[in-house]
Amino acid sequence: MIEILSSSALATVQDQGREGYLRYGVGTAGAMDRLALAVGNLLLGNPDDAAGIEIPMFPFRVRFLADMAFAITGADCPARLNERALLPWWTVQAKEGDVLTIGVPTSGTRCYLTLAGGVDVPVVLGSRSTQLRGQFGGYDGRQLQKGDVLKAVGEGARTMPRDAPRAAGFGTVPPEFTVPAPSALPGATADETAVRVLPAAEYECYCPESLEAFWREGWKVTPQSDRYGYRLAGPTLRAMHAVEKRSHGIVPGVIQVPHNGQPIIQLRDAQPSGGYPKIGTVIEADLWRLAQARIGTKIRFVQTTYPEAVAALEELAGYLARVRNLVELFRSSRH
Repeated sequence: MIEILSSSALATVQDQGREGYLRYGVGTAGAMDRLALAVGNLLLGNPDDAAGIEIPMFPFRVRFLADMAFAITGADCPARLNERALLPWWTVQAKEGDVLTIGVPTSGTRCYLTLAGGVDVPVVLGSRSTQLRGQFGGYDGRQLQKGDVLKAVGEGARTMPRDAPRAAGFGTVPPEFTVPAPSALPGATADETAVRVLPAAEYECYCPESLEAFWREGWKVTPQSDRYGYRLAGPTLRAMHAVEKRSHGIVPGVIQVPHNGQPIIQLRDAQPSGGYPKIGTVIEADLWRLAQARIGTKIRFVQTTYPEAVAALEELAGYLARVRNLVELFRSSRH
């Protein structure tokens, strides 16, 4: 068990998301950086659908109320267990009474705390993810608050499984160092996030100069951005004629253009339908990069193709397979 010590941390319980319910008006929710959560679960030997804690505000502090193994993945955050500095993307064994402090990230914006066994909250519509808009799932359908106590699932609730990696030093290389990034763009700076985009249904409705600007310019992530969507600021995107659409289905990654011409990227807590025209869609393989883009930084769109998008997903699957193999190799070496 762990006790939340931070107030107004905006942290939520999330897993890989609630699939198959968009047709009923229920959004996907789930971790913004699903890759980071997946790696945390792999390192601990958890099921792929285990839930963890998504943390977007820092510092974040928890107290362990029992011996428990955990891992921290996602944004590059300085972390301490009591006074001991911790490595990122690493497994650690905590003792009852230990306090974990996760500091402000040096890069990225969201980190994930995973517990051996996974966070134990009720499964609602096939997922443990928090759906903030509908106020269900996760921990009472809300953000975590100071004083909340969370349990872990099953035997992993008290200690690391015998065949799982030990705290003596086991982890993995973060994906940004091993998964190929989109090609650098002219004029891009180090703090800009490049994501690959497929043109969407209304792409051809926009003026040529707007389309050129869409690919050329960096788009600033505004303070109005959150888990529902990133509201971007940049050149005004103008359609060649008025585009009026009936409300239709949308998914995370869709880039819509409202009447003010400033695009919005729909994310994990977005509504499952909308009527704004769609100019593009961030490919699924780059949503984890998008999730780590900071407020005030810029996003660059890189045009891609469907075969390239499929290949990018295969690259992510290859990375996860290597992590899984590494964990299994470590386990076998402990016997």
